[in-house]
Amino acid sequence: MEIKDSKFKYDNIIEVEDISATMSRRFLAGVFSWMFLALGVSAVTVYLFLNMGLINLVVGPTGYTGFGLFAIFSPLAFSLVMQFGYNRISYPILVLLFVAYATLIGISLSVIFLIYTAASILGVFITASVTFGIMAIAGYTTQMDLTRFGSILYILFIGIFVASLANFFMHSEQMSYIISYIGIAVFTGLTAYYMQMLKRIGAGIEYGDASSKKLALIGALALYITLINLFFMILRLFGRRR
Repeated sequence: MEIKDSKFKYDNIIEVEDISATMSRRFLAGVFSWMFLALGVSAVTVYLFLNMGLINLVVGPTGYTGFGLFAIFSPLAFSLVMQFGYNRISYPILVLLFVAYATLIGISLSVIFLIYTAASILGVFITASVTFGIMAIAGYTTQMDLTRFGSILYILFIGIFVASLANFFMHSEQMSYIISYIGIAVFTGLTAYYMQMLKRIGAGIEYGDASSKKLALIGALALYITLINLFFMILRLFGRRR
């Protein structure tokens, strides 16, 4: 009787683990669907601004226009509202904010085509995507708890943002290089950390209700921000200017 009872409990444990793994995979599928949508929206926005003359709304003869500065700095406000207020925001509004964020990032990205060659941008994006993919797999498969590293990386991320904001007005090339090298390390680590965190979130929620949809959207936002920032950091170091 003891052996049968032990086997019954063991089978139950296996079944629970299988259900958790399935939930996690479904949740991550939703996360990456939203992330790819954001990349698509940004890509379409870049194409429209470059090929329809809309880039003049962003950059004028003397530098960035008022709209251009809005497109560069407003995504921070959008991301903060979504990340800290998603519990109080309805799901449709959260989707609209997410699409608006991706659109604004696309507007900002259109400017880099005036600075770097298209071939260089494509090469850097492929490099950033491969790096992102490798670290995402590492974060998903590793058994190491990355929680303690995540808090450190997030603090460094805030420091990078503040330094980048200051350097936007200082125009220090040396500072830009330092920020980029540190940024590559930070965003590479954050990719693995976010993937592990999202895997655990997915295993612990019931996929399909309103809260899980919101969490998938916020998870996609975190990964999208990480990939875009990793791309920018690598581009600053290895991009070929016109």
